[in-house]
Amino acid sequence: MLAITATIASAGAAQAEDAKKLVTIVTTPEAQTQLMAMVLTMNAAKAGAKAHILLCGPAADIALKDAPASATAPQPPMKMSPQGLMKIIMEKTGAKVEVCAIYLPGKAADASILIDGVTAAKPGEMGARVVAPNTQVMSF
Repeated sequence: MLAITATIASAGAAQAEDAKKLVTIVTTPEAQTQLMAMVLTMNAAKAGAKAHILLCGPAADIALKDAPASATAPQPPMKMSPQGLMKIIMEKTGAKVEVCAIYLPGKAADASILIDGVTAAKPGEMGARVVAPNTQVMSF
């Protein structure tokens, strides 16, 4: 019985390691492209991928509590905004969203300007994440 339990536990760990992973890197200032990045990330998560989103440069403004109108304005056809869909992805899929490590220092700000749940990336961890087995990277 103990051997069966150990086998099941190791199989579960192997399956978790083999799970599909997606890292979405968004740098574009264009709201339509930002939204499409979120649409594809959401659909990949629905298809079983464990999603992680990294926002850099102008795209990191999506994560601001006081985000620009381009990040919050509804777009056709679903009347969704980049920030709105990003929040849904975080809530519904558990995806982690981070801003580039140099984003906050570049704004002379701290994490208090970010929406709840968004943090600054750690370069070493992000570097390991993008080269991890079974990981697909999308960049916009």
